[in-house]
Amino acid sequence: MTTAREIMSPDVQCIGENDTMAQAARLMADLDVGALPICGEDGRLKGMLTDRDIVVKCLAEGGDPRQAHAGSLAEGKPVTIGVDDDIRDALTTMETHQVRRLPVIDGHDLVGMISQADIALSLSATETGEAVRAISEDSAGT
Repeated sequence: MTTAREIMSPDVQCIGENDTMAQAARLMADLDVGALPICGEDGRLKGMLTDRDIVVKCLAEGGDPRQAHAGSLAEGKPVTIGVDDDIRDALTTMETHQVRRLPVIDGHDLVGMISQADIALSLSATETGEAVRAISEDSAGT
């Protein structure tokens, strides 16, 4: 069994829930990533923010990314995977929620991130192809 811990990227940086979307966009550019976890002042994961969220849910609706806070897009309970969970559980979670990135938690602490590519490198070509198809169906690019 391969666990989330074994394939996750451990160097995850959060954007604070009170930071602006402009700050998030700069951090994404600096880190060369398309998504950031949103963390609250309590250090807990509040949600995920993607570059697409900034464009579609802020800019396209006339919002000012210098004023809008990242936390305003943290909707509902974040979709996560436990650090010791099997990567097939991560894959199932990604398919069910149609997300391409999955925060990895240990208790309540964010400890890493798993991407669709991380899982693809750990599975067979058949499993990878099926996973990409399932995750991409009607996906909004999250």
